[in-house]
Amino acid sequence: MSKLVPPHGSDTLKPLALEGSALITELERAKLLPKVNCSSREVGDIIMMGIGGFTPLEGFMNKADWRGVCDNMTIENGLFWPIPITLSTNSDDVNQGDEVALVNGETGEIIATMLISEKYSIDKNHECNTVYKTTEMEHPGVVMVMNQGKYNLSGSIKVLSDGGFPEKYSSLYMTPMETRAYFDDKGWKTIAAFQTRNPMHRSHEYLAKIAVEICDGVMIHSVLGGLKAGDIPADVRSEAISVLIENYFVDNTILQSGYPLDMRYAGPREALLHALFRQNYGCSHLIVGRDHAGVDDYYGPFDAHNIFDEITDDALVTKALKIDWTFWCHKCGGMSSMKTCPHSAEDRVLLSGTKVRKMLSDGEDLPETFSRPEVAKVLQAYYASIKDEDKVEIKLSGHSAK
Repeated sequence: MSKLVPPHGSDTLKPLALEGSALITELERAKLLPKVNCSSREVGDIIMMGIGGFTPLEGFMNKADWRGVCDNMTIENGLFWPIPITLSTNSDDVNQGDEVALVNGETGEIIATMLISEKYSIDKNHECNTVYKTTEMEHPGVVMVMNQGKYNLSGSIKVLSDGGFPEKYSSLYMTPMETRAYFDDKGWKTIAAFQTRNPMHRSHEYLAKIAVEICDGVMIHSVLGGLKAGDIPADVRSEAISVLIENYFVDNTILQSGYPLDMRYAGPREALLHALFRQNYGCSHLIVGRDHAGVDDYYGPFDAHNIFDEITDDALVTKALKIDWTFWCHKCGGMSSMKTCPHSAEDRVLLSGTKVRKMLSDGEDLPETFSRPEVAKVLQAYYASIKDEDKVEIKLSGHSAK
């Protein structure tokens, strides 16, 4: 009998992916259906529904769901959900009652079929203002919404592809069923998820170790879907995290895995979504640090902490493990946080992401008080390879111009 938290809004996971003969039959049928192209974000949502990560959704949201999520963070039936899960199109040729094949717009692969229950338009500004708190096109999440088609399509889906994630990422990619089986096998009951789209530096390591002290284990859960320009690719991130786990964590306290979504950079609302689908993965807690899922200065550093206090107690079983800004303090002689360190900023090692990227690009060593040397070595090799590629591209460009 599993001791893990139940899936969100359900007693059991509800994966929408077909298997075996049902999959083969539906794939053949899908080839004859009208095609609707999907964006990278929509593909990630489809794969997530396929593996049960978005339990208990059965497909894309209708207009009442969309409105309820934007305004009250609940879908039409009252279930808590913090960010709209929608599919859009510019096509005038597909309508309510039609069956369509959903196609990865980048690869052309048929990834799902859908019975359209509603075709509707939305106020994109309203979604951006409620979910992202801005309509500025400098915000990558706003760009995603504004670039959507003029119609949304709702309806149940049958998922026909895993998007190639298992092949590309091997054991790093795990479904909710697989992580739950892993936790059960370990005998873990309480698990904290650590969300990351970045390599882990000393502060991240400290957050995970705080969680290890109070939970049975920690799942370091990396984004494997689309990111914004400048973010570290998943394979590099995974290698850097692996050397950190190998050298600085006790055996059998950490699981490193990944999930197929694109980042939305929705700050507080995305923190809630991260907790929701980590509940489906079997996690009892989500580590929420400074500026969780934020971008630039669109959200306050602890808005993602505060939003968990604004939802009802029964909205989520998985709870936030709120931790203050962490850093190395020279006077404390170790890792500390704003809550535990009484010293001044001059005593603290606080490096911005911009400064870290510049140091790595310039081949400089990161302070050991900021990054473990094994991690820094992986990142330095990656940035050196980027510079080499840039030099090759510049050389080829110059040659072709002659």
